[in-house]
Formats: sequence, structure tokens, C-alpha cells
Amino acid sequence: MRTRELAVAGLLTAVSLAIPLYFRGTLQIAIPAIGFSATLASHVPTMLAMAVSPWVAVAAGLGSTAGFFLTLGPVVAARAFTHVIWGLVGAVVVRAGRPLLWALAIALPIHAIGEGAVVWIATGTFQNGVLVTGTTVLHHVVDSALTLAIAAAIRPALVSLRPT
Repeated sequence: MRTRELAVAGLLTAVSLAIPLYFRGTLQIAIPAIGFSATLASHVPTMLAMAVSPWVAVAAGLGSTAGFFLTLGPVVAARAFTHVIWGLVGAVVVRAGRPLLWALAIALPIHAIGEGAVVWIATGTFQNGVLVTGTTVLHHVVDSALTLAIAAAIRPALVSLRPT
């Protein structure tokens, strides 16, 4: 692991933690009773981390999990833990030489189905799981667009962080 990679992991993890803490009530819609929430840009740090390395994606996903646990409780935190899984898968796709767009597309069904399954299990209601799956698809697409725009702007930095 290189020092710059560690620094980026720390920064993206901090942003993943900060988004649910600072955007609560402003860029966030939450219905805790059914395990639903949507916070604009909450996936962006994990999505950017996929372009750096698998372990950085895992770290960012864990930051998101902690942030949502502190703000919205265990069900939403369990949903956020899926960021670790789809972030890792996406980072492996990028590591294999595929573009970030591909990684985001491959991560989408893992993300949406994973979050829907968490809610279905936690609430015991299939309809809640379907609602979260559908809204997660939309949220993933919006955050993917934000991620691709940010990645294009900082592409030289991301490339220099890839392991050699």
C-alpha cells in the first residue's frame, strides 16, 4: 500500500462518514419505520474509491455504514454495509482493467437487491423491500452520474493512485 493510497482511503472514508452526519435533514429523505432513506451523494465516496483499490472501497463502505448507524440506526446501517460488498466488487472490476462506468453498472444490481433484501428481512414486508430496491436503483444512477463527473475532473489523481 502506498502512502497516497492510504491518504485517499482516509479522506474518502471520512467523507462517507460525514455525508449522513451533515446532510441529515437537508439532502436526506428518511422513513425509518420501513427502513427507507435516501441521502444525495452518499454513494459517491465508495464509487470513487472503486477507482483506487478494493481495500479503499471497503474502507469507504465501512465509513458509510458507521455514519448511517449513528444517524438512522441499525437497519439503514445494514443497508449501508452493502456498500462494502458492491464497492469491493466494483473495485475488482476496475482492477481487472474495465472502466469505472462498467464497475458502476455491475455494482448496481448487487447494491439494489442487497439493500432491498436487508429491508425485507428487517421489516418482514416484501413490499418495503421492493420499494427500497427500486429507489436504490434510481439513487445509484444519480450518484453514479455525480461520481463520473467528479472522476473525470480528478482523473489524473486517480490514475496515479493505482498500484503498479
